[in-house]
Amino acid sequence: MRITRLAKIVMCVALGIFCLLVAVDNVIDPATNFAFVQHVLSMDTTFPDNSLKYRAMTSATVWQAAYGAIIVAEALTGILFVIGAAVLWRLRHAGAEAFNEAKGYAVAASTLAFLVWFFGFMVVGGEWFEMWQSKIWNGQEAAFRFYISVLAVLVFVNQPDT
Repeated sequence: MRITRLAKIVMCVALGIFCLLVAVDNVIDPATNFAFVQHVLSMDTTFPDNSLKYRAMTSATVWQAAYGAIIVAEALTGILFVIGAAVLWRLRHAGAEAFNEAKGYAVAASTLAFLVWFFGFMVVGGEWFEMWQSKIWNGQEAAFRFYISVLAVLVFVNQPDT
């Protein structure tokens, strides 16, 4: 087996474990992580004179739905990465064409991870709900680390095997 194939598989497993751990942590420690969603959506720690506060969501039902959607997306991302790694593992000795075609789950997982941590945290949380203005409830740096790592792995995994 080529070391690059093994590296691609290991990186998918690592991202899968990470995403599943994040989802599990959000379930195990809901007080902390739910509070994060609550504060970001309610925009209660943004600048006081923020003229975009009309976007704030102050409904507990909306907070719970958003929190649940985040957890489901994180868990699904982790599952897709693990399945992707398993499929690639199964085809690790196959020809290049078969191995290249088997990368679909890893690509789908990477896409969903990008949607969660870039679109969800940077676009929706960071810009729509102005999370960047909060000194306390700002997850943009962490989200950046996550989606950049995912994109780096996606680029590597997507390199054609010959």
